[in-house]
Amino acid sequence: MATSTVPKPPSDFSDGSGMHVTIVAARWHQEIVDRMLDAAVSTLSSMNVKSTNIRIIRVPGSFELPLAVSVACKKTKTDAVIALGCVVRGETPHFDVVVHPVAQAMQTIQVKTGVPVIFGVLTTDTIEQAQARSGGDHGNKGIDCALAAIEMVHVKRLLHTS
Repeated sequence: MATSTVPKPPSDFSDGSGMHVTIVAARWHQEIVDRMLDAAVSTLSSMNVKSTNIRIIRVPGSFELPLAVSVACKKTKTDAVIALGCVVRGETPHFDVVVHPVAQAMQTIQVKTGVPVIFGVLTTDTIEQAQARSGGDHGNKGIDCALAAIEMVHVKRLLHTS
């Protein structure tokens, strides 16, 4: 498995002790999303997030991610939410109909709720590109998302104490 290309956070930002993280994962392109999900959970665990503090919610596809993410941010005890999905361009305009609104919704949710939302939706031209980014030659987006979630919780806490 290739290593992640995301820069390492400062060492004091790498401990997830006491944090609660929700992962909302799409079932569409399940093999790809499951590889990212497994990597995210493994990474969170290696950063001291207790398994009982990791909540996994499944939704049908990437288009359904924003609703579940929004509810998780507003109604559950969570410090960060990771949204995992995969949209492959294909031969129809489906890609454009899904990707931009989902990305915008995620940004809006995190700004309105103050809960970090990590966008782990692969947006690729081919299934091979998605496979390469979910544990193949280009690393695993699940790892990157878990690292970003822990770092953003620390950033938020730092800003609240400043």
